[in-house]
Amino acid sequence: MNASANGFGEIAEALRRSTVLINAGGRGNGSGVIWSSDGIIITNAHVAQRKQLKVQLWDLRELDATVIATDPVRDVASIRVRASNLPAASIGNSSRLRAGELAIAIGNPLGFVGALTTGVIHTVGAVPGLGSQKWVQAGVRLAQGSSGGPLADAAGRVIGINTMVAWKLALAIPSDDVVSFLAGGVSSNRQTSENWLGVTLYPVQVPRNGNRAAKTFGLVVLHVEPGSPAAQASLLP
Repeated sequence: MNASANGFGEIAEALRRSTVLINAGGRGNGSGVIWSSDGIIITNAHVAQRKQLKVQLWDLRELDATVIATDPVRDVASIRVRASNLPAASIGNSSRLRAGELAIAIGNPLGFVGALTTGVIHTVGAVPGLGSQKWVQAGVRLAQGSSGGPLADAAGRVIGINTMVAWKLALAIPSDDVVSFLAGGVSSNRQTSENWLGVTLYPVQVPRNGNRAAKTFGLVVLHVEPGSPAAQASLLP
């Protein structure tokens, strides 16, 4: 039992070292995952909306970061810091996940740096109301500031990038999708699908007809891409 606890503690510590705090200016803080030791960090597109960001590492070093590429449709972004020998995360294969597996989430919610929460994987698949894109759906608790942080398996391998909460489940971009994003190099403001609208959305539950007890599903517009169909239709955050 003690050996198991010690092993989990080491896994959690390694994940914390691979997780960064991203200062998004007036939009608040988010999280990111060190994807490679030469300074590539993965986060959400809605976190990396400014070209220049500040990143705080686990050892409290604060570095300037530049956005390399974003995919607003998939809500994923890559940023770079000028540093080497960073503690890169171990990347897992999200296509091999099974329901019931342990899930570990690391983030910086509400100012608590390196907060850890655990739960189980529910499924990997589409979410009603969010299109056909697949999400790693896990029973872990996320709060504001956790966006962009890692969702990992019991061995500490990153199998998703935490993005939002819907129907009381944490939704994470599958690691396989992040690998494809990096290989394709999707650039900022580039149309990535025939049904591209150019908005970043966040699912919420809102009162129905003014009745706080009765909830219905809604979407908050967080960001509108300049020149997108949404912008041309005068849609605003």
